[in-house]
Amino acid sequence: MGGGRRRISLALLCLAATLVVACHQPRHVNVSGAEPAAVRFDYYLLSLSWSPSYCLIHREDQAQCGAKGFGFVLHGLWPQFTNGGYPEYCATDAPLSAAARRVGESLFPGPKLVAHEWQRHGSCSGMNALDYFRTADRATAAVQVPALLQAPREPLVLSASEIRAAFHAANPRLPADGMVFTCRGAELSEVRVCLSRRLELISCGRGVRSSCPAVALRVPAVR
Repeated sequence: MGGGRRRISLALLCLAATLVVACHQPRHVNVSGAEPAAVRFDYYLLSLSWSPSYCLIHREDQAQCGAKGFGFVLHGLWPQFTNGGYPEYCATDAPLSAAARRVGESLFPGPKLVAHEWQRHGSCSGMNALDYFRTADRATAAVQVPALLQAPREPLVLSASEIRAAFHAANPRLPADGMVFTCRGAELSEVRVCLSRRLELISCGRGVRSSCPAVALRVPAVR
């Protein structure tokens, strides 16, 4: 009898432990279109990709590079932590609905990027996919692209400071430390701008840095 009671007690303890662990799994459940549970993050990093640079090495991507004439395109809106790092691939049951996909495909240059950005970053936004893409649309509209970089028909050679000055002139509220650049070699790849959760221009958090060399940068022309 004593051994039987010990086995029952042990089984109950294991069951209780399993329930405790399950209750602490970070799931953001979506039921019938309801928003996922809130996710903790501090601000957004808006990534704008310079499409001509991307298309030089991804000519097979006809969705983006098939004679569309893109300049800057939306790469992503990424939740960030002020002290560095970011959440990604958060567990969520929120679907990428047909309505959300349509909105996403009107913003991103290709359908594969729509699915990827939702899975990796949007799932951590605390929003359903439709609201996340609508937020990405508003975030993109919050940043004005300088006229110099809207649709140049000839290649440009600019320093990072010249590109930064052009963006600051077009966005007077942009803090001095509110944007960074990424490059492939000495070729501009992306401009990344930091936005609050209310989509206000703010300073970037720890760990958000430029990756461009201290030389004049090539900016390929729009095709």
